[in-house]
Amino acid sequence: MSLAAVMITVDCAEPQELARWWATALGSEIAEDHGDFVIVGAQPVALGFQRVAEERRGKNRVHVDFAAAPGTGMAEEVERLVALGAGVVGEHSIPGLTWTVLQDPAGNEFCVH
Repeated sequence: MSLAAVMITVDCAEPQELARWWATALGSEIAEDHGDFVIVGAQPVALGFQRVAEERRGKNRVHVDFAAAPGTGMAEEVERLVALGAGVVGEHSIPGLTWTVLQDPAGNEFCVH
């Protein structure tokens, strides 16, 4: 394969604020702050937060799925994220996989399984 995912970028109104939230949620830190573009040094893929003038409209067309760390259950991880300010959108299950859809403080959806 000639391509490797290195960063997922989220358009937002307040990149520093959202990057701080995600850094806390991921147990990471802000790796770079360029004012209108902030990078959280998550592994294996960094998260970028880019200031845009447009407001978010409708459902995300792309979202990130996270797995609870080994030794931590999905419910515990969801509870921790909610305590940090995430909102629960819904819970879903198919044979062999259960996940919770959440929203970060800016309304961007992500999943935890």
